[in-house]
Amino acid sequence: MKFYVKSKHLTLILLISVSIITSGALQRKPPVDNRRNQIGYIPIDGFVPDEATALKIAEAVWLPIYGKKIYNKKPFKARLENGVWYIEGSLPSSAQGGVPYIEIQKKDGKILKVMHGK
Repeated sequence: MKFYVKSKHLTLILLISVSIITSGALQRKPPVDNRRNQIGYIPIDGFVPDEATALKIAEAVWLPIYGKKIYNKKPFKARLENGVWYIEGSLPSSAQGGVPYIEIQKKDGKILKVMHGK
């Protein structure tokens, strides 16, 4: 790219401006994104810290799959073993059929298994 300048002063100003810009003195750095290169927030007790939270997640997963009939399988029972919540429905002793079942990882809420007995 060629520039034709008739004035010596204008040439000097142009050269100084170009050298300042290329040196980075006038260039602005983009704002730092503090979220970049970080894992993010991880609760100490995991994302599913207690039974109440595990039960809510189980219902939220089961409802679109099995419908409102899951509420006929209450109470839901939850137990925590080795960082995994195991949750299942209940049946009266005289009833036949299966119950909804789910496994949820405590640390991150990952759904490991979903099924319904027959």
